[in-house]
Amino acid sequence: MNALFKALSHPVRRRIIEMLRQGPMASGDIAAVFDMSWPTVTGHLNALKEAGLVSPERDGASIRYRLEISAVEEAMAFLMDITGTGRNAPDKETGS
Repeated sequence: MNALFKALSHPVRRRIIEMLRQGPMASGDIAAVFDMSWPTVTGHLNALKEAGLVSPERDGASIRYRLEISAVEEAMAFLMDITGTGRNAPDKETGS
């Protein structure tokens, strides 16, 4: 889970995730949105992939990236649990 939170800590990676919420995108289309070098964008995509947030799939000569929502759900469950709002939160009426 450390890789997941590290991946989410960078604003470019969060922007890529926002973009992928609309559906899979080719790596070139993702890179075109940012004013940075191709290797830098590739590094961000690799960090997201290593964290389990995106998965690559070959589409002819290009690679398309798809958002993997299960990793996001796992992080949300963790955050909700530690804030006392998740499935393991104590019942407010009984205190247990």
